[in-house]
Amino acid sequence: MKIMKDPQSRPSALRITAGVILGIVVGFFVFFGIALVLGALNIPVSMQFAENIFSLIVFTISMIVCIALVLWLVWTTPPTEPEQEAESE
Repeated sequence: MKIMKDPQSRPSALRITAGVILGIVVGFFVFFGIALVLGALNIPVSMQFAENIFSLIVFTISMIVCIALVLWLVWTTPPTEPEQEAESE
């Protein structure tokens, strides 16, 4: 995996915003997957966060982990730069 060579360079605000949005979307799908698996194991996980504290905890953990992982990927992956054409003489 490539890591940004310059430790001072930071990703742009647009990349960070896109990472947060992607983390939220992925977090929802991860939560639904966890709820599906736990429901199949007869562990009560409801989709209603206000009525079930266990669901809220699972949802919050899945969102935080997914957002953190996506932001880590944004932070450690260098931005894509268009290939520069060779200068003709």
